[in-house]
Amino acid sequence: MRKSAFLLLILLSLSCHMNAAIKIDRIEPTDWYVGMKNPMLQLMVYGKDIREANVTTDYPGVSVEKVVTLDSPNYLLVYLNTKGAMPGVMTLKFQCGKQKKNVSYVLKKREKEGRERMGFSNADVLYMLMPDRFASGSETNDQIKGMQPYVNDRTQPSLRHGGDLEGIRQHLDYFNELGVTALWFTPVLENNSPDHNGFSTYHGYATTDYYKVDPRFGTNEEYRRLTDEAHQHGLKVVMDMIFNHCGFEHPWVKDMPSKDWFNTNQWLKESNGTSDPRGTSFLQTSYKLTPVVDPYASKVDLKETVEGWFVPTMPDLNQRNPHVMTYLIQNSIWWIETVGIDGIRMDTYPYADAEGMAQWMKRIDEEYPNFNTVGETWVTEPAYTATWQRDSKISQSNTYLKTVMDFSFFDKLNMAKNEETDDWWKGYNRIYNSLVYDYLYPNPSSVMAFIENHDTDRFLGNGTDTLALKQALALLLTINRTPQLYYGTEVLMNGTKEVTDGNVRKDFPGGFPGDKKNCFTREGRTRAENAMFDWCSRLLHWRKGNMAIIKGKQTQFIPWKGVYVIARQYENNTVMTIINGTQKENSLEVARYAEVIGHTQVAKDVLSGRRVRLDKNVNLRPRQTMVLQLGE
Repeated sequence: MRKSAFLLLILLSLSCHMNAAIKIDRIEPTDWYVGMKNPMLQLMVYGKDIREANVTTDYPGVSVEKVVTLDSPNYLLVYLNTKGAMPGVMTLKFQCGKQKKNVSYVLKKREKEGRERMGFSNADVLYMLMPDRFASGSETNDQIKGMQPYVNDRTQPSLRHGGDLEGIRQHLDYFNELGVTALWFTPVLENNSPDHNGFSTYHGYATTDYYKVDPRFGTNEEYRRLTDEAHQHGLKVVMDMIFNHCGFEHPWVKDMPSKDWFNTNQWLKESNGTSDPRGTSFLQTSYKLTPVVDPYASKVDLKETVEGWFVPTMPDLNQRNPHVMTYLIQNSIWWIETVGIDGIRMDTYPYADAEGMAQWMKRIDEEYPNFNTVGETWVTEPAYTATWQRDSKISQSNTYLKTVMDFSFFDKLNMAKNEETDDWWKGYNRIYNSLVYDYLYPNPSSVMAFIENHDTDRFLGNGTDTLALKQALALLLTINRTPQLYYGTEVLMNGTKEVTDGNVRKDFPGGFPGDKKNCFTREGRTRAENAMFDWCSRLLHWRKGNMAIIKGKQTQFIPWKGVYVIARQYENNTVMTIINGTQKENSLEVARYAEVIGHTQVAKDVLSGRRVRLDKNVNLRPRQTMVLQLGE
């Protein structure tokens, strides 16, 4: 017995390194805010052999609820209750044996109450852009010393091109001119991964520091400045986040906090800690999301979806671990409070643990009831998408996710653009037959529709079919949805993924030093580009504050002789979107639409400014689009 006690004493002495100073590398979150509805705060402390340290504080209103040790000796989780705390500098006291260390930790005052933070809604139009590919405002951050090896080479579609947050800030007036109301940037957090075989993490989806903007994009302070100035321009900012996975160069990979911090991580030992999965038990996701809701799903299928890694260089986080989930939840709250973002877009939503994600959404909703989050739910069936929306009647549990992405609309529209609209299934019948299932959604207006994004071919493909593009945009901006645009569409940017994703993520012309073409200005655009920009801008500015579009009842008519009509009505305001889904001249048979036209005899075509008589049939050119304003 005495021998066991003696050995235990030796082990404790060694673990505390009683003769060595306590070393703390960092604490996350880097600071925090008092006055939160949930007063609990998890501090993740990084430091060699910090696990055995005792932690106390005598800061008024703060108590140490528990200290959690993990498998790795180099992490410590400290849970604080801040219910009675006031803003100030708290002293955290660490002690290990005879060694002591005091660390200052700032508790801040919140700038506004959570209910005052207003998220995006269907009254907005989100403009999605990739910071690396949009504009460069500073050349000083093109090469950052101390980061993993990388190069900026704009001739290579999968390497970094040098865009940054300052470049976006310098073009805020452009967004106002265009008429969008919210900006969604692909992830801006640090992606400190080395280039490999001509590829880089310019896209931002491999986070290596959850509390730091990638230095190649700028600083946390520059992100805040951009958000503040965007607000001054009447623009909201949506932050892209990823809870499903992180980047391989995150410190958690080389030194896992606990054995269950990542899903199916055994292969890392087999690969000697590298990201090379060859000859290992590496499990990659199947990319098939249906097992998550399939009542007949096999265990093997479900595991592949949720626990398989997206790619070997993106470690799959285990949201079933409560400490992981608390860390991620706090991180999102920290960015809301610190930068003032107006919304979150969550990447690869169904790949993560559904229960953990619902916990996150509930916490966000309790703290910020008017905030909004959109989840990427990439399945093209409305029933699947509707399952993920908050208060869904067809889901076994509540996700608390307000907004979901309408991949059905995207999918059907991209088929319809290449077809003649017939009397049954093809062409715009596909859109009609998708929207008929809106009864599945608790809130159809909080479904995000889009015609393209950074993961798809551009709508124009490698062509310039503006007739099809105008039809797609007219529907997108007038139906009962929250619309999202992709950068450059307004100036006819095109491209496909057949060679590389980089070809649908080209640089915005004029955004970079030395560009010979500048699409930010009317003088720099071609005649065709100006025509498309003006068309988009006219429609976007008309949409702002238009109550028929924001709150109006929606009525759609089965495509009739190739013509598809959707109407929106609010009080005395009626809008009719008219699509000739054929390559031939056609006509709108006015009598068929009497229930929405009423006694109106003349309407205004928003797109052309022309007056259109409705006391007789309306002639339509091949693939013509009209958005008619009836009444006041």
